[in-house]
Amino acid sequence: MNRLVRLTLHAALLLAGAALLAPAHAAYPDKPIRWVVPFPPGGAMDGIARALGESLARKFGQAVVVENKPGAGGNLGVDLVAKSPADGYTMVITSIGMVTNRYLYTKLSYDPQKDFVPVSQLAVVPNMLVINPNRVKARTVRELIAEAKAQPGKMVYASAGNGTSIHLAGELFTAMTGTEIMHVPYRGSSPAVTDLLGGQVDMMFDSVASARPHVQSGKLLALGVTTATRSAAMAQVPTLAEAGVPGYALSPWFGVFMPAGTPKEVVRTMHAALTEALKSTEIKARLFVLGAEPIGSTPEAFAATLAAENSQWEQLIRTRGIKAD
Repeated sequence: MNRLVRLTLHAALLLAGAALLAPAHAAYPDKPIRWVVPFPPGGAMDGIARALGESLARKFGQAVVVENKPGAGGNLGVDLVAKSPADGYTMVITSIGMVTNRYLYTKLSYDPQKDFVPVSQLAVVPNMLVINPNRVKARTVRELIAEAKAQPGKMVYASAGNGTSIHLAGELFTAMTGTEIMHVPYRGSSPAVTDLLGGQVDMMFDSVASARPHVQSGKLLALGVTTATRSAAMAQVPTLAEAGVPGYALSPWFGVFMPAGTPKEVVRTMHAALTEALKSTEIKARLFVLGAEPIGSTPEAFAATLAAENSQWEQLIRTRGIKAD
């Protein structure tokens, strides 16, 4: 055996030995996952994350730590995740703001399109048009439109704040019906509902989960839901399209994103786990309480939804001159 052959064989043996001694690549996940909720505890977004987080923890055998990081209309928590390592161990649940915020805010510290990869659209929580029956004579959507047109600028709708899906639902309604209804933004849904119940405002596009108890008690009257199909949680309430605004559709969704550059196999693993959880009887029941309807779309389908909504909301926000700051 000549010297060159001996050296080649020796090198091959060394490489083989190193491969045997090297630890195998750990399967994802092999440590706790941080799940950021960019809003305070207690809302539908927080409830969905906590329900699914428990399911993921059982499946993976790793803790899923749900961390509330509210501030700046959700932008604080989203920015935190944008600047986190793209390794699959930090993710964020957020909503329509991932599409609309780039048009609502003068400056954003992150790029919703470039800084994130979509994992899955988890669920939709429909908004519902509710009125205070002691302030409004109308009992149907068509009657409400007629009442609003008879007194331009006199009727008032509340929202949870500028740029929220509740606000955008109202802007879309007035744009499509040619009505002038004054918008009054609040710092959250709770104080807005309080004033609606108290008769300080006429109407609101509140989430099904928040408005349902007041509708059931008779304090508020539901005229329609914003989604293209009826809500399972309030099946007796027609869609706004059915009730008199053809083509109206707004589906407030919640979805999961990871930092851009996260390996595709990691995204796939997380998507598969979330989809499996959303199919379980336990999760469906917990989401029903929140007024949420599970989706579990693929990353590709979610990306297509984001692209379609981008053009829709850009046009509305710029035409109506809506600003969140």
